[in-house]
Amino acid sequence: MYMSQGTTPGACLQHTQRLFWFFFSLLGMGKGISVAFVALVMAVLAQVTSMILTKEAMSIGLSEYTLVVYSNALSTLILTPSSFIFHRLERPPLSFYIVFSFFLLGFIGTSAQLMGLAGLNYASATLNTTMLNLIPAFTFILALLFRMEKLNWRSSSSQAKSFGAVVSITGAFVVTFYKGPAVIHQRLSSDPLSGPCLFSPKSHWVLGGSLLAAEAFMSSLWIILQALILKKYPAVLILASFYCFFVTIQAALASLILVKDPSAWSLKPNIGLFAVLYSAVVGTALRTSAVAWCLQRTGPLYVSMFKPLAVVVADVIDVIFLGQALHLGSLVGAAVIITGFYAVIWGKAREEKLHEDSGEGQWSESSSESTPLLQSAK
Repeated sequence: MYMSQGTTPGACLQHTQRLFWFFFSLLGMGKGISVAFVALVMAVLAQVTSMILTKEAMSIGLSEYTLVVYSNALSTLILTPSSFIFHRLERPPLSFYIVFSFFLLGFIGTSAQLMGLAGLNYASATLNTTMLNLIPAFTFILALLFRMEKLNWRSSSSQAKSFGAVVSITGAFVVTFYKGPAVIHQRLSSDPLSGPCLFSPKSHWVLGGSLLAAEAFMSSLWIILQALILKKYPAVLILASFYCFFVTIQAALASLILVKDPSAWSLKPNIGLFAVLYSAVVGTALRTSAVAWCLQRTGPLYVSMFKPLAVVVADVIDVIFLGQALHLGSLVGAAVIITGFYAVIWGKAREEKLHEDSGEGQWSESSSESTPLLQSAK
């Protein structure tokens, strides 16, 4: 906590702070959440801006494979020394099983990143952030399959989580298969797409949405595997540095097969180079560190609640700064996804409150009951 009620300068600021604390108390969070709140908002901004810069860089010819290799290589160079400094006093021993788990985590993460970047080629950043809201729903379903979540149909919390998962997936289908008329028309094009039909040769909305949905599923699988690894190896920064290292190697091997043009590896001093640097430093290293810091203090449930904010931020940036059209399908689908998402969140919060009241335990780093299933801001 960086400020207390007694030291707040000015009655107006004190009143504003009380309003924030009241809002946080409604979410089940304490006063110390204020710093985490700011950090998570900044993490969402970092993710969305990185996504938009990446799309702009690919529009001028930057290969998605080159972007993944270079950005993760730079992130590895940043995270590796940081992890050894941070974990210098308590560093769990590395075994073959742990290193292989890191490799598998990297493989799933590489697949998710490449699917996401390929989808970004065919869709807007708004659709990307909207489809990423499927991650909590997919994670919940996979957690049930891996017996990491309990489901009791007589419990209102279980009913809410199940209902929310179904509604979120339904909303994703709305966004993917129904574009609808433009609510705000595109400024940069004289031939904007409109209407519900998306299967014309000019439109790749369905292909982009399908790739982004696949990315969301792979990301959820990545989260489940990460939760299992963290039970055995709780050093978060070391895991992150190994993950980026293996993603670099695997993406480089995939690039050697899929990228035929050697000039694709050259970076010019334009938006492509800036996108790589920004994605590595802000979009990966700093954002991951901020989210990990918040996870230690608030738990994965509250960190994941900020995911829908990415939809709003991407909409605002797309419409105001990039002049893209805002379609009815995006608005309706986003509303449905966010409704389902918060149903899942409400059910999870009610479940944790019942555990807390009964003394069964609450979120902590070492809690096996509250395994960090949603530990990702990807």
